[in-house]
Amino acid sequence: MKYNRIKKTILTDRLNLRIFEKSDAETVQALCNNFNIYKSTLYLPYPYSLNDALVWIENHQKNFDEDRSYEFAITDRISGNLYGAISLSNNQKFNNGEIAYWIGEEYWGKGYGTEAAKAIIDFAFKEKELHKVFARYFKSNPASGRIMQKVGMVQEGLLKDQVVKDGKYEDLIYFGIINPYDIRETNTM
Repeated sequence: MKYNRIKKTILTDRLNLRIFEKSDAETVQALCNNFNIYKSTLYLPYPYSLNDALVWIENHQKNFDEDRSYEFAITDRISGNLYGAISLSNNQKFNNGEIAYWIGEEYWGKGYGTEAAKAIIDFAFKEKELHKVFARYFKSNPASGRIMQKVGMVQEGLLKDQVVKDGKYEDLIYFGIINPYDIRETNTM
């Protein structure tokens, strides 16, 4: 992972993670207007409109500049094709952050989610010096959990019937990882 502070980009072997631009809105709308993505995400609406994409992108730069959250477009390092999104929240009070991601269905199974998740965790630990990163997924979406496992996260808990999606209760599975570079004392009570 190579982070460019000036451009606010993260480079991996195959990917360029960068801040979304308004010009990405049509592609975001096309990728997110997909029932299979909707059913495995907590907050994406369906159908997903161009306005939904524009409103979502609107505050990304400000959030980044104010260290509230970091939303990155997952793009091909060579072609620039947009594959999906990955974000990291920044809870400064507790020095942790949550990652969340989605990948366009046509790009599933190619390892883009795993590569982006590894890069964002490295960014969280090395650049933002967070103590912990966590993530959660619907039990009905085990592919998301496999990404978490592949990047070294461990399951920390299961919250039964935690949220309602389309009138049905869903279990949320929580994963986390502690910063191996953080030398501060950890209370393991």
